[in-house]
Amino acid sequence: MWNKIRPLLISLSVALNLAFVVFWAAQALPSHFRAQDQPRHDERVSCPLHRRLGATEAQWREIEPRVVKFQESARLVCGDARRARGEMIDLIAAAEPNREAIRAKQEEIMACQRRMQELVVNHLLNEKTVLTREQQEQLFRMVRQQAGCAAHGPMTGSTGGEPMCPGAAAESTRTP
Repeated sequence: MWNKIRPLLISLSVALNLAFVVFWAAQALPSHFRAQDQPRHDERVSCPLHRRLGATEAQWREIEPRVVKFQESARLVCGDARRARGEMIDLIAAAEPNREAIRAKQEEIMACQRRMQELVVNHLLNEKTVLTREQQEQLFRMVRQQAGCAAHGPMTGSTGGEPMCPGAAAESTRTP
């Protein structure tokens, strides 16, 4: 039974990790990467994603500390996952690979992915409390498109053929 569920769990994990990377990249990019054809919203909203959503300065004051906390937590989880993946590669590359150690390392990596998913879910739920209904709809439409969930299509990492934000397409090919 585990072998039947594993591909589903891995697919879900990849989709949520991709959504995290897109969301994080959109918030981490400096404002000078904003597309030229986008209208300038309140410049005090330093996040390109939230400017694109039309967040007000008051909304941003409430959201920004949450974004900073999310990014710090995500950075730690990403570091743990990166370290564990490197260790797993070393285990696989060994002259005589230890299958049990490899399985244990896989579980450690999956635990990191679960922690990341939990961070993303909590962050998105927190965002919903501040955003208007229209902003929420736009945010989730972008997340669906970036995660390849729009119309159940392939995971393209783009919205309408173009990356949601500069660097997102390059970032989406890597897991955090």
